[in-house]
Amino acid sequence: MGYKVDNAVIMAAGTSSRFAPLSYEMPKALIKVKGEILIERQIRQLREAGIHEIVVVTGYRKEQLEYLRDRFGVILVENPDYMMRNNNASIYAVRDYLRNTYICSSDNYFTENPFEAEVEEAYYAAVYAEGQTSEWCMEEDADGYISKVTVGGMDSWYMLGHAFWSEMFSSKFLSVLTSVYDLPETVDMLWERIFMEHLDKLKMKIRKYPDNKIFEFDTLDELRDFDDSYLENTCSGILKMVSSMLECREKDIINVQAYKSFDNAAAGFRFEVAGTFYEYDYVTEKVRQM
Repeated sequence: MGYKVDNAVIMAAGTSSRFAPLSYEMPKALIKVKGEILIERQIRQLREAGIHEIVVVTGYRKEQLEYLRDRFGVILVENPDYMMRNNNASIYAVRDYLRNTYICSSDNYFTENPFEAEVEEAYYAAVYAEGQTSEWCMEEDADGYISKVTVGGMDSWYMLGHAFWSEMFSSKFLSVLTSVYDLPETVDMLWERIFMEHLDKLKMKIRKYPDNKIFEFDTLDELRDFDDSYLENTCSGILKMVSSMLECREKDIINVQAYKSFDNAAAGFRFEVAGTFYEYDYVTEKVRQM
C-alpha cells in the first residue's frame, strides 16, 4: 500500500556560493536552463504529477522569489537562519507542512518528470558512479533500506535529486531534528547528515535512476557543459563587465571558482582566461592578475 503525496517542499534559501558569479546576482533557483527557469520547471513537473500544495523555502534574495506566489500559487516560507545554519534550518522552518512530502532542491534539473501522486515508501533519489567519487554514497541492506552513508566511495549509488518522506518518516525525522537542533554541532549539518547519523530510526530506501535523468549544476562550468548557450552569454552582468575589462569573450572566462572571506561571506571568484589566472573581488568590483 502506497502513500498519497500531500505536498512538496522546494528548498531555495541558500546562497549557492559555489555558483559564482551568477549566484551573486540572483538565487540559483532562478537560473534558466535550456530555456526554462529551474524552480518553475520543478513546480510544473510537480503540478503535472497532481501535487498542488507546493511550499518554497526562501532566504537569500527572497524578494526575487516572491512572484512565485502570484504566478503559481505556491506557499512561501522564510528561513531566517539561512546564513547561519545549513539546510536543516529550511526543514525546521517548514516542519508544520511535513507529511507525505517530497523534499526537493531548487537547483535540480530533471530531464523526465520523477514525481508521482502515490509513492510506495520513503526514499532518496540516487544515480550510479563508476569508479571513485566524492559524493555521498549509500549502501542498502537485504530489504533495500539505506544501511550506511559515506562521503566518498567507489562504484556506488550516491545521493542526487529529491527525496520522499512518508508521514511516519517525517514524524520520526522531526523528533530527531528538534532534539538536536539547539546543539552547536548541528548548525553546519545538512539534513542528510542528521539522517545519516540516525539510520537505526529513520528507514528510507534508495530510488535508483539511470544516467542523464537528474542533474545538479554546482558551477558555471558544469552548467555550460549541459547548456552551451552559456558559453556565449552567461546572463551575468559581472562576467560581462569582466570580459569588457579584459577585452575577451565571455566563453574565454573558464574555471570559475568562488572563494569566501573569513566570516564565510561571498568574497569573489578566481578564473582563467587564455592561461592567465585572475581574481575578482566582489566588494571592490576589481579584477587583478594572480
